[in-house]
Amino acid sequence: MTPVELSRTVLHAVRCAVDEGQLSVVVPERVVVSEPGAGGCGEYATNVALQLARAAGKPPRTVAEILRPRLIAADGIEDVVVTGPGFLNFRLDRGVDPLQDLVREIRAQGQRYGHGGALAGQVLALRVPYEVRAEVVADAVVRIVATQGGRATVEHGEPVDLRPVPAFEDPAPLGPDAARWALLHPAPHDRPRITADHLVQREGNPLFRVRYAHARVRSLGRGAARLGFAAEPGPLNTTEADTAAVTPALHTPLADYPRILTAAATHRAPDRLARHLVTVADAVLPFLTCVLPIGEEKPSAAHRARLALAEAAGTVLAGGLSLLGIDAPEHL
Repeated sequence: MTPVELSRTVLHAVRCAVDEGQLSVVVPERVVVSEPGAGGCGEYATNVALQLARAAGKPPRTVAEILRPRLIAADGIEDVVVTGPGFLNFRLDRGVDPLQDLVREIRAQGQRYGHGGALAGQVLALRVPYEVRAEVVADAVVRIVATQGGRATVEHGEPVDLRPVPAFEDPAPLGPDAARWALLHPAPHDRPRITADHLVQREGNPLFRVRYAHARVRSLGRGAARLGFAAEPGPLNTTEADTAAVTPALHTPLADYPRILTAAATHRAPDRLARHLVTVADAVLPFLTCVLPIGEEKPSAAHRARLALAEAAGTVLAGGLSLLGIDAPEHL
């Protein structure tokens, strides 16, 4: 069960509790599911009970206990534990591998993975100054808002409601991709650096790491095809120590991508997406060394599973770069 699926399961439990008269609240449009915090347990947790408590007129723990039996009954959930003031902590069915489920979900949805309806039916009118960074940010916002079912329009004139700190220099000499990255990656209150560092192919350049990670994934796919195998989700068959390192390092940023897209759309902040792509790239690059067979090793189910995980990360990187208006290269 992926975090997105678990979020839907929690929403369904809330709706059932409302329909049966145990809770009197407006069912939220979405529920955030994340890794448990201090004092938590299991694979995932949510604070939905704390969010609903005031409207329900009940203590958060009471709301959590109302939802708990409905959640335990859901497929893929082994147990639900209430901790602290009312956090719901989930332990998934041990027969279910959340990483495999996540890879299957990304493969099924492709670059539409992370798209949702958080802004369904909403129209955002952006008013920006005649300034290059504002124009580029607005263009990215239009793309990102569309992923959440909304629509954004761009106008010029006062009062301006989207005014990131402009760049001192003209970014055009960097070329279209590096120029867009230089303007989109910093937070809106930070002045962008327009330097040749964005063009250097080295680890210190975040744009290079993101595009290089995508190109490496595509290269591995071509290499696997030459060896006669293709990606297929399944157990990675890494050692216990490797699994403990790989699973959260890759699973967390891939699973968090839908939340990041929603936040970037809601807050009109493409910089959040840009920085998250760096996180995904930094997580997947060390993993790529174990994807293809080495030496006389024959391709196995584990290699197919590792390639599927790598390609899932590549899909997220390509989709995110596309939303920023930046090319995701096949070769680099």
